Amino acid sequence: MAGLEGVIAGESEICYIDGYLGILSYRGYNIHTLAQHANFEEVIFLLWYGRLPKSDELSQLRKDLTAERELPAAVTDFLKSVPKSNAMDVLRTAVSMLSLYDREAQDMSPEANHRKAVRLMARTATIVTTFDRLRNGKAVFAGDGTLGFSANFLYTLTGKKPDDVMERAFDVAMILHADHELNASTFAARVTAATLSDIYSSITSGIGALKGPLHGGANQEVIHWLLELGDEGEAVERVKNTLARKVKIPGFGHRVYRTEDPRATHLRVLSEELGKRTGHEKLYRLSKTMEEAIKTAKGLNPNVDFYSASTYYSLGIPIDLYTPIFAVSRMAGWTAHVLEQYHNNRLIRPRAEYKGNPDGQTWIPMADR
Repeated sequence: MAGLEGVIAGESEICYIDGYLGILSYRGYNIHTLAQHANFEEVIFLLWYGRLPKSDELSQLRKDLTAERELPAAVTDFLKSVPKSNAMDVLRTAVSMLSLYDREAQDMSPEANHRKAVRLMARTATIVTTFDRLRNGKAVFAGDGTLGFSANFLYTLTGKKPDDVMERAFDVAMILHADHELNASTFAARVTAATLSDIYSSITSGIGALKGPLHGGANQEVIHWLLELGDEGEAVERVKNTLARKVKIPGFGHRVYRTEDPRATHLRVLSEELGKRTGHEKLYRLSKTMEEAIKTAKGLNPNVDFYSASTYYSLGIPIDLYTPIFAVSRMAGWTAHVLEQYHNNRLIRPRAEYKGNPDGQTWIPMADR
């Protein structure tokens, strides 16, 4: 089947999706429950270990993530030297470089792979914030050991410690993006892991898949749409004209969900709350107008990318970092899936349904072709 749509490609205990009922859960915990009660570090632990952490376990994970934030000097030098190029290209290369400076890179023991997962989780965030600071000629912040993962990310990116509302909003956004079953990037990571290649190679495969505009990047297109619109009337007209040309509008529809993407439910609220708080409420109003127009015309619901666009904009995040931030969050899921693949591995080697010429073609000499 084209795109492997609906094909079961493996077994996993990490993530469950029911696209018809709009259910998404991590390890049995509904995404609405996690968005309401959890913090991002709890979700990282849950994805890795299959259960919620106890207080001391959560404290230890936070200490470990803080201790592993610093990049190898050579990776920082690389970030200083690269041109102001595509941020995903930089992230993909820098993550791959991390393996060169990890003495455990080729140690495939479960203990070493868990330690490398912690490093990847911590250092991917540092790569993104360091690259953005350097390319803009700003001083790089080492991070604040008293801050949690999400707050520290915003602090090292913007130079300002977020207030409780902004920290919680970004934390929820991280939770919502942390995993999504066998999406393209996770499947790519698991295919690489199934060859028993190292975790850095597996994650680099995932980042490469996420870079593609049919996977990551839709929220960047969404925010460009919103910023070009003057008012709600223009939003409706542009939606009508775009649909009439049979051009897809970014941020709507999903391969799996046939009802509202449950992640969009929370991001819609965050978009409105942060918009009011930061003076970008117009972006929320335009988004809501677009959503209503598209649902009326095509019956399509927004996906995770649609309201994350205005949410990230209100948080002051540069537009070309939206997809790298997706990678920062999804690192929790990618590493969980790679660890699971290692635990019960079988080489992933599907077959193709051949549609070419039949076997037994007659060879044609060069002079007669």
